[in-house]
Amino acid sequence: MRSIPAITKNLLIINVLAFFATFAFNRVGVDLENLLGLHFFLASDFKVYQLFTYMFMHANIEHIFFNMFALWMFGCVVENVWGPKRFLFYYISCGVGAGIIQEIAQLGSFYMLANSQFPGVTLSELNVIAHNSADVLNAWTTVGASGAIYAILLAFGMTFPEERIFIFPLPVPIKAKWFICGYVAIELFSALATTNDSVAHFAHLGGMLFGYLMIRHWRNGNDNYNNDPWDSGHHFFNKFRNNKWGNRRDKHDADNFSTGNPDWDYNAKKKKEQDEIDRILDKIRRSGYDSLTEEEKKKMFDNKH
Repeated sequence: MRSIPAITKNLLIINVLAFFATFAFNRVGVDLENLLGLHFFLASDFKVYQLFTYMFMHANIEHIFFNMFALWMFGCVVENVWGPKRFLFYYISCGVGAGIIQEIAQLGSFYMLANSQFPGVTLSELNVIAHNSADVLNAWTTVGASGAIYAILLAFGMTFPEERIFIFPLPVPIKAKWFICGYVAIELFSALATTNDSVAHFAHLGGMLFGYLMIRHWRNGNDNYNNDPWDSGHHFFNKFRNNKWGNRRDKHDADNFSTGNPDWDYNAKKKKEQDEIDRILDKIRRSGYDSLTEEEKKKMFDNKH
């Protein structure tokens, strides 16, 4: 446990304690899963705080084991690279984002269900139907850290895309980038092709979506990784609202064209930058993130790959 970075360690402890607390409170007639799990927002049991608390609830031992195993395996690496504040901000934000996407998916399911019973139902009439279906809708409860965990998997894959990892039962290691692409494809197929399997596939995809947008925002030069991550989150959502994605790269391409730099010169520069990033990543693997100099940290996170 001493080698596990602080935020990852505390998240592991909190999740495990919350899991065992559900059994302890059940003995005195308190259903923590119902109180802290994320209910459908049209259900009478829905509370806004559940968008945060649901990710610390788990349905069974298998559910929490695999989530915590993935958090330990990939979270340690990502936190060592990003630092504790940024890692915690990313984890919580992606968990909340996953919950929001799950709520939207449930709204779609509820609308289709209502429309099958009352053809032509309008969105304004859904609230009335929801009020009359309280018992059913209160059972639509989402629990688990999976949305945040999938975002951590994505962060690992985008930070170490060429890193080879073993995935049971595959006999050979695969690159992290293909591992992430495979997970996205499986979750998307499962979300569209399966029903009533008790797995929140859209929450998994939602966590990865929020994680991808956040990492792309940081890599586009909108955060120097030295600012307070909670403040940088404010700028992230402002940029998302203003729809300015990709402008930085377009400007770089235009500058490159206007100066008349040949392709080989540009490619040589990019190769030199990538070699330096590879050297820094090797140093992290050998000695940890804290061994980097301030200049190396800046080079690491100014990288646009």
